[in-house]
Amino acid sequence: MNEHISLVYGLIILAGAILIVPLFKRLRLSPILGYLVAGMLIGPHGFDLVPKGHVIEILAEFGVLFLLFMIGLELPIDRLRAMRRYVFGLGSAQVLVTAFIIFVVSINLGLDISAAIVIGFGLALSSTATVLGELSERGELVQRFGRVSLAVLLMQDLAVAPLLAMIPLLGDDIPNSQALILKAVQGLAALGFVALLGRYVFRPLFAVVVSVKMPELFTATSLFLVIGTSFLTAAAGLSMALGAFLAGILMADSEYRHQVEADISPFRGLFLGLFFMTVGMIVDGGLIFDHGALIMSLLVALLVGKALIMAFCARLFGLRWSVASRAGITLAQGGEFAFVLIGLAVNEGVLQGEIEQIVFLVVVMGIVATPFLISLGEKVSLWFKEKEEPEAPMLEDETLDLRNHVVIAGFGRVGQTVADLLAEMHIPYVALELDRALVAEGRRRNLPVYYGNAGNAHVLAAAGIGRAKAAVITLDQHKAAEVLVTVLHQRWPDLPIYARARDLANSERLERLGAAEAIPETIEASLRLGARVLRSIGIPREQVQQQLELMSANDYRLLREHVQAVEKDGQPEPPAAEKRNVASQEAD
Repeated sequence: MNEHISLVYGLIILAGAILIVPLFKRLRLSPILGYLVAGMLIGPHGFDLVPKGHVIEILAEFGVLFLLFMIGLELPIDRLRAMRRYVFGLGSAQVLVTAFIIFVVSINLGLDISAAIVIGFGLALSSTATVLGELSERGELVQRFGRVSLAVLLMQDLAVAPLLAMIPLLGDDIPNSQALILKAVQGLAALGFVALLGRYVFRPLFAVVVSVKMPELFTATSLFLVIGTSFLTAAAGLSMALGAFLAGILMADSEYRHQVEADISPFRGLFLGLFFMTVGMIVDGGLIFDHGALIMSLLVALLVGKALIMAFCARLFGLRWSVASRAGITLAQGGEFAFVLIGLAVNEGVLQGEIEQIVFLVVVMGIVATPFLISLGEKVSLWFKEKEEPEAPMLEDETLDLRNHVVIAGFGRVGQTVADLLAEMHIPYVALELDRALVAEGRRRNLPVYYGNAGNAHVLAAAGIGRAKAAVITLDQHKAAEVLVTVLHQRWPDLPIYARARDLANSERLERLGAAEAIPETIEASLRLGARVLRSIGIPREQVQQQLELMSANDYRLLREHVQAVEKDGQPEPPAAEKRNVASQEAD
């Protein structure tokens, strides 16, 4: 039995996840909470089914590597540049001010300087995985506070790299200037070496692998990238987690980013779950009974303190109280990187005793409270909105951080449908509308809807049309739509324009004026109606879809021929394909 003990432990861990996590999901609780509870139950402080040891450490290490790689993959340079004011400005202020205040409090509580530094920065970070998951599920990442929260989380993620390099220095008995310089040189050398590998080795390697057309080989190369760069930074005296993070950043701007993300995603989800399970295994839940009052006091102090610090920092950057307060409360919890940083600090001898466990419990309870915090932030934001001045926010000020977004002209039924679809895919958008009731309703729902005439070039410029990925025109007045297409195509000729058209004739005019594609709503509605009929009488879905694609191909060529025949002769004329069939029958 002993020779298979690692396999047994692995089966117990997987069984715990399979049994516990779906239960929490059914109860509409965070899966992360399920992983944590499963780990606490099977770990050394629970039923002791998996004792503390090498197996737990390996699983936790892999979880951290894939977590950091995926986060690095979400940090392309263009994204950071577009949101630089809030990423490097507001994000840096939040991390530094929060860390300093927690550091001062920790010193007053009797901790030494090294331990206070680790706890300060560890608790200054928020839970990227939990917050983004909740906001994504609620469709709120495209809202103003969601974009601000994302920017601050990006800065927190960037801060992890230097923090991982700093902690081993704090474990030295006498950290001197020579050690600092040596570690800095090692870090820069490792960063430069990994950057060179990314440019001259990994990208050409991926190009060769892609040419082979073997998906499993591409996946293997992606895994090799994560583990290989982690090994290189570890060999340079830095942490493996730092290497995985750097590898993600290097691939973020490559043409293979999305495929790498798709291949790594299943492993990331698995190992991230195992990471939270291993955290649960090392957390001693029994301390809640021994130090419950202390832990709850620290939790409340952390949540209130971080929310206030973030809100005041956001106000200094010109954000309204309704946005600043909601972002502050949303990011008030501790994050998963606290487990990484404090765990590393324990291994380096910086922290010891019950301090680690108490901090872990505070972070765990904060992560558990995240859905409640987001709901509370919404209520507080609405309260501030009632107190704020009623005039509409400045469009240009609120779109400064946007890049590669979509501008929607018209926020009626069609515009809202397009906006919902974009929000589901986490694509930022700005909607312009002249109906004050629609604008008020959109603002009440915290949607990026603004009062403005989309036909005015100054309004379009304020909406960031020059930085936009595309423009969507959903106006039901076809003359106004034609004017808007003309303005957009003349001022921004490289911008893809997609328009709603009344019919085929209107569609042709819009495309001649510069629209990349104009969708005739009557034709699309009739095609969808016909498809439903075909499905209801038993035609297979694939065959129906194939027929829809055939009818829509070449800008509805067959339908255009039919419509033109009606306009010419006053009666339907069969399309070209039908004419050929008739001619062949007559010849026979």
